Order: sequence, then structure tokens, then C-alpha cells
Amino acid sequence: MECKIYNLNELKEYKYVVILSKYKGSILLSRHKKRSTWETQGGHIEKGETPLEAAKRELFEESGAVKYTITPVFDYLAGDEKSSANGMVFMADITELADIPDSEMKEVRTFDKLPDALTYPEITPILFKKAKEF
Repeated sequence: MECKIYNLNELKEYKYVVILSKYKGSILLSRHKKRSTWETQGGHIEKGETPLEAAKRELFEESGAVKYTITPVFDYLAGDEKSSANGMVFMADITELADIPDSEMKEVRTFDKLPDALTYPEITPILFKKAKEF
């Protein structure tokens, strides 16, 4: 799977949002109930939502973040010859977490660096590497 980075608002349409979150200076990742791997917060943009609205919703649903700053930073396109996903990437600095809503995520955890057990190992490191520029 290939992942290409674009300038913010360079893509004309967005299907997804990805949030690269930090909590107390560490990377904050979530673990889905059906997986043993770790992932960034994010997901589909629902009909009628802006990318920012989707990012705020997904951040709360998947991490329990209630106080934070969130900033759009760049666009991405990930995929292969069979399917692709385009989206907007946000950075979030979380200052307060509540319990994760009872949905798809089982837990959140902080990391000093990205773990080996990533849900999307072809994409996540590329997004975090690009985010270091901001």
C-alpha cells in the first residue's frame, strides 16, 4: 500500500480524517475491540460533516478526549490498485481525557515512540514523520 502526502486543502474531496494525538507529550493511540494492534484516532466523514467536525467527533469517540487543541496539517492519499482512501490529517494536543464511549475502541495508551504492532504499518509511520515538520 502506498501513502502520498499533499499540502493542506490540495485534495478536493475527503472520505476520512486521521488524528495524530499527543497526551502529556506522548503519542496517544487507540486499540479497537476486535484487534490487538494500535492505531491513530480517525474515521469516515459523515454526510453533512466538515473534516474538522469529523475529527472532533472521532477524537472523542476513539480516545475520550474532552479538552484539546486540534489543527489540520496536511492531506493524504493511501491505497493500491484495488482501493484508495483520501483524507485530511489533524494534530491534537489533548489536555484532558474522559472514559472512552462504549463504541468500537477498547483502550487508549500513550507511547514514547510508535509501537511495532500498528493496525496500519504502511501508513501511520509516514503520517507521523510528516507531522514532525509542523
